[in-house]
Amino acid sequence: MPDIAENGRTWVLSGPTSSYAVHLTENDELLHLHWGPRIALADAEELAARPLPSGASFESPLDGREEYPVEGGPRFVRPALSVRTAERRGTEWSFDRYDTEGDELRLRFRDAGLAITLHYRMRGDVVERWTTLDNDGAEPLELLRADSATWTLPDREDWQLSHVHGRWAAESRLVRSSLTYGEKVIGSRRGHTGHQHLPWLALDTDATEERGEVYGCALGWSGSWRIAVAQLPDARVQITGGAGYDDSGLLLLEAGESFTTPVFAGLWSESGFGGASRTWHSYQRTYVIPDADQDRPVLYNSWEATQFDISEEQQETLAQRAAAVGVELFVVDDGWFGARTSDRAGLGDWTPNPDRFPAGLKPLADRVHAQGMQFGIWVEPEMINPDSDLYRAHPEWVQYQEGRKRTEFRNQLVLNLAREDVQEYLWEQLDGLLSSAPIDYVKWDFNRCFTDAGWPGEAYPQRLWVDHVRALYALLDRLREAHPGVAFESCSGGGGRIDLGIMSRTDQVWTSDNTDPLDRLAIQHGFSQIHPARVMAAWVTDSPNNQLNGRVSSLRFRFVSAMAGVLGVGGDLSEWTEAELAEAREWVALYKEIRPLVQHGDLYRLRPPTGGLSAVQYVRGDGTVVLALLQAQHYGEPVPALRLRGLDPTASYECLETGEVHRGAVLLHHGLRTGLRGDLDATVLRLRRI
Repeated sequence: MPDIAENGRTWVLSGPTSSYAVHLTENDELLHLHWGPRIALADAEELAARPLPSGASFESPLDGREEYPVEGGPRFVRPALSVRTAERRGTEWSFDRYDTEGDELRLRFRDAGLAITLHYRMRGDVVERWTTLDNDGAEPLELLRADSATWTLPDREDWQLSHVHGRWAAESRLVRSSLTYGEKVIGSRRGHTGHQHLPWLALDTDATEERGEVYGCALGWSGSWRIAVAQLPDARVQITGGAGYDDSGLLLLEAGESFTTPVFAGLWSESGFGGASRTWHSYQRTYVIPDADQDRPVLYNSWEATQFDISEEQQETLAQRAAAVGVELFVVDDGWFGARTSDRAGLGDWTPNPDRFPAGLKPLADRVHAQGMQFGIWVEPEMINPDSDLYRAHPEWVQYQEGRKRTEFRNQLVLNLAREDVQEYLWEQLDGLLSSAPIDYVKWDFNRCFTDAGWPGEAYPQRLWVDHVRALYALLDRLREAHPGVAFESCSGGGGRIDLGIMSRTDQVWTSDNTDPLDRLAIQHGFSQIHPARVMAAWVTDSPNNQLNGRVSSLRFRFVSAMAGVLGVGGDLSEWTEAELAEAREWVALYKEIRPLVQHGDLYRLRPPTGGLSAVQYVRGDGTVVLALLQAQHYGEPVPALRLRGLDPTASYECLETGEVHRGAVLLHHGLRTGLRGDLDATVLRLRRI
């Protein structure tokens, strides 16, 4: 429950180590007071009593201090809310009331026919914020911009901004730079979260991996989005973010309609970037990820072994080999449905190909289950090929601009999921599919950005950008309710749709199409800044890596790299030697042993993947495991020792691999070969408290 002042105009939310406070002035100006170490209500009231600085002719005393700046009035910062009616543009709100429900605080404002509710909830040390907009009037309201929240940072010098950037097969590359005056904007105008940025950022002044203050924000939205970080003329810093990339129009609210923004979550940590990451991870495992306390199984995916050339007999042979190495979930990827013999046809026709699966998927699924594994399939429901029965029946169901040339990335178009008839079609197809066979897992892909995002005949076609995502969420929610035993993975050509919104409806995500074990170290390092290993799917594939770069790497290195998340195997097992299969069986068995630590433990990044040695550590209870990977080494260069973290410095720990006993936090690295030049090596070290 939030702490509330007697006058009902100052509110404080507190977690285990942090507090967040806001204050409403007598002029109904909602001001940010504090975000940082825990404070009492009396401290917040003292802050509220301090007067605003007097404004000069060219400046506003509200700028950089308001909790949720709206467009209009004496303010010049980027507005979080921009509203247009037939008569006017902007907002001149007045405070209505506040109320609470459980741990949620609601601050309610009004402007003519628009009701504005700011929501707050503290979960651990993560503050969840979102906004609800209700049109209570008689006339339509156009939401040009409706951000979830604005975050205000304390006065500091020399802010540093961290975020991740990338592209397909090179996602989540961490970068840190000085924040300068003006705005830094990250986001996606592609209709999905995008490979280019995760909707997360962090700011600090002098933090290290395990020390110093870090402020972080993450947006839970799976469509186009924008986060803007502004250093204002007086050096104050604000972060504003929400759905949609620009301000050309988000939604048209008719009388009686409502829009609730996605959650924009934020946290403060005094334990550096590692502490912030562990807080994010715990928050997601506790409040966001479905069934997060359950272990994710080791899977095998047939794509790299077969591509589109698949058959029931071939899949069964691969399943037998997968079961023999200890795989727990067998997944048939693209090519099982419709006329899908290449990427040119079949998308939209979600029935098994009669030539490849004459009796449907059930016989294969039953045989996979008989071998002790779960059964999964790949789908891409939001896409359609022009060469498909669905398109021939309903060409009007795709996004398109009338009178314009049509883009066909990957020979496919995007279904207009904002249409109710499309939503109902997909529900019938997918519900029927999941009811036709004992399917345990669905890999849900999205391989094309929005380009021709039009909706001929619709009065307000811009709404498809928001309504597509809302319909996706509703469809996933409906399927999960109807088929509670089915797990879902979010995939978008790899890491193109990873955010808190999709994670609340899926059990894991496909981190990247890049399965090269060396490339994956940087991708996984950036991913771990915000998201936990419990959702990070990682595969062991063939060497040389013919999918991307042709790099040769040992099976040992490939497995240890992939064991940092949810382990999967994606190589062509029919071509693996008996020795390779035997080694794989040992690695899978070892992963199952350490899986509770990796998927549910606290992560410590011991060494980033920028030098010769990369290492991560997971701690849970009295157990810990270290995954260390030697990326390159000059001749004669020693392998450095690793200083472990998160352990009791007064206790002793036995290394199960060597039998050595270590006291405190230093472990000399064992198992990596020395004296190499440019080779790759890796090891797993398990420790237990004695």
